Amino acid sequence: MGVSVVIPLYNQQAYTKICLESLHANSTGLDKTVVIDNGSSDGTAEYLAACADIQVISNSVNLGCAAAWNQGVKATHSEWVVILNNDVIVSPDWLAGMIDFAERNEFDIVSPAFREGEYNYEIKVYSREFVQKMASASRMGVAHGVCFMVRRQIFEKVGYFDENFRIGQFEDTDFFRRAKNNGFRLGTTGASFIHHFGSVTQNSIRRNREASPYEAENRAYYRRKWSLSWWDRFWERRKSKFQGFVWRTKEKWLYGHSLIEKWLDGRLRYY
Repeated sequence: MGVSVVIPLYNQQAYTKICLESLHANSTGLDKTVVIDNGSSDGTAEYLAACADIQVISNSVNLGCAAAWNQGVKATHSEWVVILNNDVIVSPDWLAGMIDFAERNEFDIVSPAFREGEYNYEIKVYSREFVQKMASASRMGVAHGVCFMVRRQIFEKVGYFDENFRIGQFEDTDFFRRAKNNGFRLGTTGASFIHHFGSVTQNSIRRNREASPYEAENRAYYRRKWSLSWWDRFWERRKSKFQGFVWRTKEKWLYGHSLIEKWLDGRLRYY
């Protein structure tokens, strides 16, 4: 059983460096790391050229997340493919935790727990305590785009990521929906933990007014593709919010954590 990691990126060299260093230190058993540079102009290309043990795919322009993910997946041959944001720090045993959860419970797409926001703690210490408490916690039927591990046969069954989603947003949600509709099982586990700085690339792109319409365009395309009426969206939002409330309330009560935590306004919040 092999595992490869695919990381798309666009600028944000400092975050990419932290991410790759954490991968190198904490990813025993990893077959391959593929980095897709979507036309970076901040010195990222030069930095990647000096990195050993990774495959770099360089695009002259920003093709977006979906296209970059597809390039990375097609460059690998492992049974499992992890799609990972470049503004992430992985912890010890993060990969083993996801694999063990997937194999024991027969899941096809798995995401780890994460803490988002300012990196103001020691991840080795925090993740050890977190996983000890949260290893048995899971959320069935959901994954998240920050990091998700996909069994290769899903691509063979439902196809790759839809490249009609421009730049980023909704391509992960669309893929998860197709996977669920085809009977594949999704889950998020507390047996694996990562830190996410928080949509660093997307926030940077959003500040560029010329690129700003892409999120609205992707949202409209997603709704058309799935024929989602106002009522459909309303009830899906209601169901999602209620389920999220139940999950985080139960997790916090039982374990003192939740599978999604965020540092906001000077304190840790639970989602």
